[in-house]
Amino acid sequence: MKDKMELKAIGLNIDKSNEIYSSDDCQLLLKSYDEYYFKIGFNLPWVGYFVVRDNQIVGSCGFTGQPKEGKVEIAYWTFKEFEGNRIASFACNELISITQKSDPSILITAKTAPEENASTKILRKSGFTFSEIVQDEEIGDAWLWILKK
Repeated sequence: MKDKMELKAIGLNIDKSNEIYSSDDCQLLLKSYDEYYFKIGFNLPWVGYFVVRDNQIVGSCGFTGQPKEGKVEIAYWTFKEFEGNRIASFACNELISITQKSDPSILITAKTAPEENASTKILRKSGFTFSEIVQDEEIGDAWLWILKK
């Protein structure tokens, strides 16, 4: 039987003491989203999500904010001990689905480190193409990817 995965929105005022959030990765995420939502706002569905598999949080994904000028950026992260289990691929495709259900005209983008890696493979398999090198406040020089229509 395949593991069932789902996304669960990272909401406001989550009980951080709940056992499901006990890992260091979850605690780090919850702290960063408290700060991030304060900066960008909390606007469903353009929020962060936990990737949950069999009642365990195995990664996260989300949007870097609401769509602006007809574009939205996605991001995803698999916790180290779960890498190689198609979690990031699942997350990427779920974010595409959320966007297309919300507004099919929105252009979906992503950024990666400027090198071939697991994320560039995931984006290609999901239909993204490399566009250009851009500046990113966390990465510096980054590769910009755009989902083909």
